[in-house]
Amino acid sequence: MGVDPELLEILACPACKTPVELVNDETGLRCRQCRRVYPIRDDIPVMLLDEATIES
Repeated sequence: MGVDPELLEILACPACKTPVELVNDETGLRCRQCRRVYPIRDDIPVMLLDEATIES
């Protein structure tokens, strides 16, 4: 099913407040500014800093 597109429009990175985008495989949300990737579990974005990974 995936994340609702309307929800994606309002989600922002909790660290830097930049809008996030869906990663290619739709398993996470990426912040372009701070490069954090927040996981999506059971179609629910987990927007917690402790759960995010940082892309290199």
